[in-house]
Amino acid sequence: MSSETFISPAARNQTEVFAVSGVDPEVLAYAMAKYSRSALSMRESLTEISSQRAEQFLNTFYFQYGHRSIADLAHIAFAIERLSLLAAIVLVDEQRWDGQERSTRYQNFLKSGWYFPDFGTDAASAQLYSETITSLFAAYQQTTPAVLEALRRRVPCPDGMKPEAYERTLKARAFDVARYLLPLATNTSLGQIVNARTLECQVSRLLSHPAAEVRDLGIKLREASTAPTLVKYAQPSNYEIQTRAELTQAAGELLKSLSIGLPHAVVDLVEPTETLEVELASTLIYSASHHPYRQIRDLVAQLPEARISEIIELGLRNRGKHDEALRAFHAGAALRFDILMDIGGFRDMHRHRRCTQIIQPFTALHGYETPTSGDLGPDVNILEESGILTSFQSALDQAHAASARINASQASEAAQSALYLLPLATRIRSLFKMDFAEAQYIIELRSGPAGHFSYRRVAWQMFLALQRQHPALAAHIRVTDFTKPIDLLQR
Repeated sequence: MSSETFISPAARNQTEVFAVSGVDPEVLAYAMAKYSRSALSMRESLTEISSQRAEQFLNTFYFQYGHRSIADLAHIAFAIERLSLLAAIVLVDEQRWDGQERSTRYQNFLKSGWYFPDFGTDAASAQLYSETITSLFAAYQQTTPAVLEALRRRVPCPDGMKPEAYERTLKARAFDVARYLLPLATNTSLGQIVNARTLECQVSRLLSHPAAEVRDLGIKLREASTAPTLVKYAQPSNYEIQTRAELTQAAGELLKSLSIGLPHAVVDLVEPTETLEVELASTLIYSASHHPYRQIRDLVAQLPEARISEIIELGLRNRGKHDEALRAFHAGAALRFDILMDIGGFRDMHRHRRCTQIIQPFTALHGYETPTSGDLGPDVNILEESGILTSFQSALDQAHAASARINASQASEAAQSALYLLPLATRIRSLFKMDFAEAQYIIELRSGPAGHFSYRRVAWQMFLALQRQHPALAAHIRVTDFTKPIDLLQR
């Protein structure tokens, strides 16, 4: 007699798996949410649900009852084209985000176009802006073929490698150098797939930004959404706008007599010696300043407890009923890497979302990186060999000078408009908080020979910093030594 004879028909193994496609995001979110309260199958739920019923359900349970996890079930795909690099960096600054952007490493951006802010009646600033962008693109156009030719002289095509593959690989290495000249005004395109909860937060954050282009992008995202019910109430965040202004003022007052310290290395692994309260207050001040985290932490640690509490209160007192606390409150990570690197390389590091990133505002205060050696080692100056070192640096210097002039002008949103002139060579400071597994992953991935030399150097510095503080753990990281020569034809 079979053992199945004693099993009730209801107990038989009947697991079924199927993909759901071609369904409106809000209808699908409703159908999936019904698993919590209904015994209906997905097919049965989809049969009985209409778009109108889904809207009624979401209005009740999402907005009135606050069941925000429902919005996690509605995913929307967007194509976002011809936005500036500056706007793209702001757009993708989400911890729950999936997408892909045009690569400055593999594509020629010469014909991409660029964003032009509204200068109102300030014709002089408008002309200076246009001339500076034109000059940067002219230098970009000159740099790519010059560096490519220098690389051809140094790296001959090996036997067995197809000429087109050889040219494509060396051209990508040339783009790695030329991209330092691209201004933040440069147009790019990207695709993103996000759930409706992330989209609602993203739209609100964009609408709260000080740059007009970014605010306009928030409006366009909200209008293009195929889950209109779930994002219809996304508005500028009073919490974010007011807190940004108050933290900027507090940071200015606290740090006014403290010059920006220059770190000894590109990466500073700041050991956690402070209390949680000091970390929170330090991170809030860091987010609104340009100083290194260690310098701020050491200053805040000496403040009276009451003053530390006041700073933390600044980060929370404007918080509304449905506002998530600022990212600075994601505290307590064991590893905190304070990184100062070029914006171009930062954009690649920015993709790592299993960590907390506190990004300081764009500024010219930290100067810029000049990619003299690239991947060829410290004894080589590829820009000098290409005959373009002087013109390369001159274009960067002129861009920073023009940005400063526009920032000091009377143009509408002058401070924000000036930032678009900053080339990707410009340094930006950011604080990466993470656990060991994420540090291991970033170091192993970003130190590899196929990567850009900018973030390969950062990954190597992260490893060395970790090795100094935690040698036993660092021994388990499969890092690629940045100081060793690599095969330039390996991509």
